[in-house]
Amino acid sequence: MSHAPPLGALLRQYSAGSALTCDPVDQGLLNRGYRLCTTRGRYFLKHHFDPETADPAAIARQHRATQRLADLGVPVAPPLAGADGRTVAVVGGHAYALHPWIDGGHRHGGQLSTEQCTRLGALLGVVHAGLERVMPAQGRTPARRAACADPADTFALIDRLLAMVRRHRPADAFDELARHRLLERRALLERHADRRPAHGGSVGWVHGDFHPFNLLYRDGEPAAIVDWDRLGVQPRAEEAVRAAVIFFVRPIGSLDLTKVRAYARAYRRTADAGPAELAAAVHRVWWERLNDFWMLRWHYERGDTRADPQFPAASALVMWWTREYESVCEAFAG
Repeated sequence: MSHAPPLGALLRQYSAGSALTCDPVDQGLLNRGYRLCTTRGRYFLKHHFDPETADPAAIARQHRATQRLADLGVPVAPPLAGADGRTVAVVGGHAYALHPWIDGGHRHGGQLSTEQCTRLGALLGVVHAGLERVMPAQGRTPARRAACADPADTFALIDRLLAMVRRHRPADAFDELARHRLLERRALLERHADRRPAHGGSVGWVHGDFHPFNLLYRDGEPAAIVDWDRLGVQPRAEEAVRAAVIFFVRPIGSLDLTKVRAYARAYRRTADAGPAELAAAVHRVWWERLNDFWMLRWHYERGDTRADPQFPAASALVMWWTREYESVCEAFAG
């Protein structure tokens, strides 16, 4: 197994017995995870590999947050403490954490009933409200707030990506779709360049990456919210909108607005967020999507094709969302 973790040293720190099996978990683009069976039980071993989030102090803060949320009854999987009382083990300069193994599977919005969508929105609202209780108030001012995307920068990026598409040989179906979407998006942005929003709204502590692969279901109910690497201070309502867009996008690139409405009403109720806050967040996330090309940048700049399967629906969504802008706002804020 490539990148095999130092199991002997780690298990000694955790008094977790001897390893029987250790299998990599496929999901996850930035960190490495392993399903670990030992003589004492089953665990999820996480190698915090992403350099942006691998600082042991930041990881320990995430761990404290999940433990406090667990104490409030939020479904999470707090890490285990080692013999020294710490939840982060640093071996060979690398940071690891050991979590209990949670049986369950992932579900996208098409697999959720309307009632389950209501419970999903309520769950994220409970997370935001819970973080408000357990995280320090002095941390609620973000260190820096990036301005919303500048259309001038986006036009330059589109030109650069179009040149890369033209140079790609042999040309394939992905190149054809990429070129079509880039030209389409440039025309769309030209029509809407005057709708650039102001800075984000009210901020609070958020999960930072709430989507189907970071939520485990068991017997139809959420069993654990995982992967808290992006825990931070951000506009809360924008996380609610981004999560819904990922959960409820259909393969053709539209949103299931019936499910969005059920989710959003429950979120607003449990997070104490008003309709105006959600409507403003919808506008900012729409603008973000209008100017965002991360999947194409991975493909053409990095040669990384892992996000390619998401591109058809995600790129079509921007066009659909712009046409149905008022209906989307109503679903979130109505």
